[in-house]
Amino acid sequence: MTLTSTPRADGFHMPAEWAPHSQTWMIWPERPDNWRLGGKPAQAAFTAVAKAIAEFEPVTIGVSAKQYENARARLDHANIRVVEISNDDAWVRDTGPTFVTNNQGEVRGVDWAFNAWGGFNGGLYAPWQTDDQVARKILEIERCARYRTDDFVLEGGSIHVDGEGTLITTEECLLNANRNPHLSREQIETVLREHLSIDTVIWLPDGLYNDETDGHVDNFCCYVRPGEVLLAWTDDRNDPNYPRCQAAMQVLENARDAKGRQLVVHKMPIPGPLHATAEECAGVDMVDGSQERDPSIRLAGSYVNFLIVNGGIIAPSFDDPKDAEARTLLEQLFPEHRVVMVPGREILLGGGNIHCITQQQPAA
Repeated sequence: MTLTSTPRADGFHMPAEWAPHSQTWMIWPERPDNWRLGGKPAQAAFTAVAKAIAEFEPVTIGVSAKQYENARARLDHANIRVVEISNDDAWVRDTGPTFVTNNQGEVRGVDWAFNAWGGFNGGLYAPWQTDDQVARKILEIERCARYRTDDFVLEGGSIHVDGEGTLITTEECLLNANRNPHLSREQIETVLREHLSIDTVIWLPDGLYNDETDGHVDNFCCYVRPGEVLLAWTDDRNDPNYPRCQAAMQVLENARDAKGRQLVVHKMPIPGPLHATAEECAGVDMVDGSQERDPSIRLAGSYVNFLIVNGGIIAPSFDDPKDAEARTLLEQLFPEHRVVMVPGREILLGGGNIHCITQQQPAA
């Protein structure tokens, strides 16, 4: 059922990621012009992520018809469900619904318009119509009522909320001319307020350097609890991320959230710099209009790109000296959770990481 009202008008809001989940959604990777070697290394990486999450909560993975048998065989776990959902690529954070709940425990979903991170103005592939159907299909499977924003493009990775009225995003993404050029900043805030029931938007200038999503906040800065955020950080003045981190810190230190709180900011080191090898790039099909893969391009690796699940933190590792530091910090920030690090390089080679390939569904 598609509703003509808004979540706010109906008493619904987007809960924080640490609110209880009923399950996590994923989409199986196979796109050969994004995932090397026909997606096989990525499929192994996604399987590891799915099985890590499944130790804490149920997982549902949408799979194309031609990959169903392969995925079902690899995802051999009692807590993993495989359903057939055709798709263009595997970024369910951005193509799946943003779930909203009310005080009675009812769950609905917001189905944002999707244009593959910019459409024909810098987007990462075409066509993307099948991806634009993913949110609707998930809501149909779950029998959740749907709010659709036909004239408003948004990806789930471009926002983080604290569940108490505050949203963090980046100007680099939401104010980009390839998303909603017909809307002003104030009009964009109005759409966010109406569909997520937030009252305050904190605008960071940019996301991580070279992030092909145009600076998604979930690769750069996230909430760990109300009033506290985790920011990707470097002290290296020669790192192109340095001015981005400094600008974000200035905004966060001067911001007040919807409850009037000054934010506590924790610094998460940035791994690397990380680059794809020539061999890794050579394994990707070359298709006109798809994102270029080249060893000279720095990858936007980030430990901030983790998922909070019921009782756990599923975070990427990169076989990098900073892996141990990242784990220690996450364990300090989430003492009630068990931190599980899963190799994230193969996911990063495709342009994102664990948070990007997952979408939590709040418990009813």
